[in-house]
Amino acid sequence: MLANMPPRSPRATMKDVAALARVSPKTVSNVVTGSAQVSEPTRQRVEDAMRQLDFVPNLSARTLRNGRTGIIGLALPDLSTAFSADLTHAVVQEAHRRGQAVQIEETAAEPDREHDLVSRARAHLIDGLILNPVRLEDSAVEHEESLPPVVLIGEVEQTRTDRVFIDSRRAAEEVTAHMLSRGARRLVALGGAEHGERATATARLRLQGFRDAHAAAGLSSAPERELGVWPWSIGGGAEAVEQLVSAGVEFDGIVAFTDSIAMGARHALHRHGLSVPDDVLLSGFDDVEHAAYSIPPLTTVGFDHHDYAVAALDLLAARLDDRSRATRAEPIAHRLIVRGSTGDPGAAPRGHRPA
Repeated sequence: MLANMPPRSPRATMKDVAALARVSPKTVSNVVTGSAQVSEPTRQRVEDAMRQLDFVPNLSARTLRNGRTGIIGLALPDLSTAFSADLTHAVVQEAHRRGQAVQIEETAAEPDREHDLVSRARAHLIDGLILNPVRLEDSAVEHEESLPPVVLIGEVEQTRTDRVFIDSRRAAEEVTAHMLSRGARRLVALGGAEHGERATATARLRLQGFRDAHAAAGLSSAPERELGVWPWSIGGGAEAVEQLVSAGVEFDGIVAFTDSIAMGARHALHRHGLSVPDDVLLSGFDDVEHAAYSIPPLTTVGFDHHDYAVAALDLLAARLDDRSRATRAEPIAHRLIVRGSTGDPGAAPRGHRPA
């Protein structure tokens, strides 16, 4: 049978790509490794040639030449959430464009997996890491004496590593202020907790922003309407609303700390005969794809997930090139996206009061 198989085409080389793209092999290498700036038209021509020739970079040869594997690690708390899927897609796409492979890990239930990734980086099995720790006290960044090239994404504040983040406190204040401006006066913070396992860095900051908006409006938030949610998932959001209704807590709006939590909350509200936005205003956070297509479309805080991935990979590349450079914290702009879940500007919410 093997004798009847057609001969396998020889593997395309960097020289083949260079010839087809009408550039030098060095330019192709720069596109593959991201080690030098290449103009966008030239990059596009090289990438088109790589696709046409089905060119696959020889990562093993690269490792022998520069001591790098071409593989980075990405650790996120919960890979099942819509936001994790969006962010992972953005990181993998951008890393692939740079000629890198991505090893993905989930860490929320087992923070020790972060330490395993750090060990792999130290052993040069991967070049560096992008980590999204839930809390600094659980993170390898807090406990490891020496760190390989690491970039943190998210709200964990520290100065040992580079970091990419959005201003979660300010963003939560903005979305809460929007809902207060719509007439809500008994808002629930769904996802916020100051203490215990639910008190993540993100939860603390968004809860503080929720309180900031109330204080700016001359109001105070009630402890019974600040509810920790674990996990930050659709199921977690639904269960939290069930708890609110069962406890007889009065509320006319829900500030959910993720879009997934908001979607679960909307399901539970519907089960209890409560309409969004007529009875309860609802907002989320992250602007995942589902948010714009839910019924009604979800008001949320959005930011460019691709820009987030690019910033993290840029910082990691810079750290790989210079281990001694000063650490940087790179903010990513956010925006409030107002949709139907917080109602028409001219209509005030009626509010929910338990029977």
